[in-house]
Amino acid sequence: VQLQASGGGLVQAGGSLRLSCAASGSIFTINNMGWYRQAPGKQRELVAIISRGGTTNYADSVKGRFTISRDNAKNTVYLQMTSLKPEDTAVYYCWVTRTPTQYWGQGTQVTVSS
Repeated sequence: VQLQASGGGLVQAGGSLRLSCAASGSIFTINNMGWYRQAPGKQRELVAIISRGGTTNYADSVKGRFTISRDNAKNTVYLQMTSLKPEDTAVYYCWVTRTPTQYWGQGTQVTVSS
């Protein structure tokens, strides 16, 4: 499975960005899809996950501001980010599982200026 993420960039605090991640290759029966992020000097952390059936789970820090969705026909997962804060600055990594294996994208930088 190969993952291609896009949509990162520089935005002012309070702004919005939309990340996309398309899966290709052996994509049959991809299960969960999601996003993690890693800020400088910090550990990688979960941002949001969505199951194949659409069940979602969010980090407390992004609840109410970020929305994860997926298009199973396109094997693509999205992360709509609104009301962005400087502390959301990080490299965002796309993540999927195809039991029992997990796959990671290359990361896309999101920078929120104050």
